[in-house]
This record gives sequence, C-alpha cells and structure tokens, in this order.
Amino acid sequence: MSARLPLRLARVAAFAAVCVLLGIVAHAVAGGAVAGGTAVLGFAVSMAAGLPIAGRERGLRVILPLLAAVQAMLHVIFSTAHAPDPVQVLTGHAHVGGLTPGSGMLLMHGWAVVMAAIWLARGEAALWGLLRRLGARLVRLLLAWSAVPGPRPLTGFAEPLVLRTAMLHRGISERGPPLPRAR
Repeated sequence: MSARLPLRLARVAAFAAVCVLLGIVAHAVAGGAVAGGTAVLGFAVSMAAGLPIAGRERGLRVILPLLAAVQAMLHVIFSTAHAPDPVQVLTGHAHVGGLTPGSGMLLMHGWAVVMAAIWLARGEAALWGLLRRLGARLVRLLLAWSAVPGPRPLTGFAEPLVLRTAMLHRGISERGPPLPRAR
C-alpha cells in the first residue's frame, strides 16, 4: 500500500516534529539555546530528509539510520547557530575542536535516537495497521451494500488479525455471583 501526498506530508511532518523537538530539548537540557529561525530551518531539513521515504510503511531498519543522520544534521545546525558561552563549556555542551561533540553528548544523542526510532517505528506499524483494518472494513461494507438481496458470504476480504495482549484478551470475565432468581 502506498500513501498519497496528504498522508505522506502528515507522516513527514510528524517525523520532522519529533526530530526537531528532540534536538531542541536535548540542546536546552545541555545548556544551549535554539532560535526560532534555526528551529524552522531544522524542521525544513528534517522534512526534506524524510519525504523521499514516506510513501509506504517503514520499519526500524530504515527509520533508525535516517533519524541518526537527521539528528547529526540538526546537531550541526543548532551548534553553529550560536557561539558557546561559559555555561555551555561547564555543562559539556560546548564542542571540543569545532563541531566534534564529547563522548557524553554522543551517548545522549545515540540514546535519544534509538528511543525515538523505536517510538516512530511502533507508530508506523500502528498507523498502517489501522489503515489496513479500515480498508478491509470499507471493502466489506461496500460489498454488503452492493450485494443482491439475500445473504452472501464475503470471501477473500478477511479483516487483518488484531494482536491483543493476554491482559486484554482475558479482561472480560463472565464469572461473578449468581443473578437473583425471580420468585
């Protein structure tokens, strides 16, 4: 299944928002600041990086390297947008030798990229699963409306399997006290 332009743009906007917000929060926690214009530039770079692959469902194997590359680009954009002040030098946000980050910053960027990539991959799976279920239901509904009077079995358009956890599967119980008898 391939996505049309409005869905592609919505998916890329979500990807870009996660990338930029993750980068801004990380830089703010490390003592840096990001101006509005720099954030808009970062959003545009993230949109441009994600748009070519937004046409169909992507897994962690595609999302993780793309997110890592975008975070590296955003790191360079955000870091070159302002000069380090003494607070950044003390907190470790200032770079040693230009744009090379320290080991702590690399560790935090790596952790954030992996966590965001897992989150985005799960969101991708949920979105495409929802679209598949809605499509199957729509086909079943259209076939039912166009059917000749009388029941006709719908074959070949089974709704995709919905995975439920054991907790949800066992959530409905018919046990309990007996109902009072009418006298």
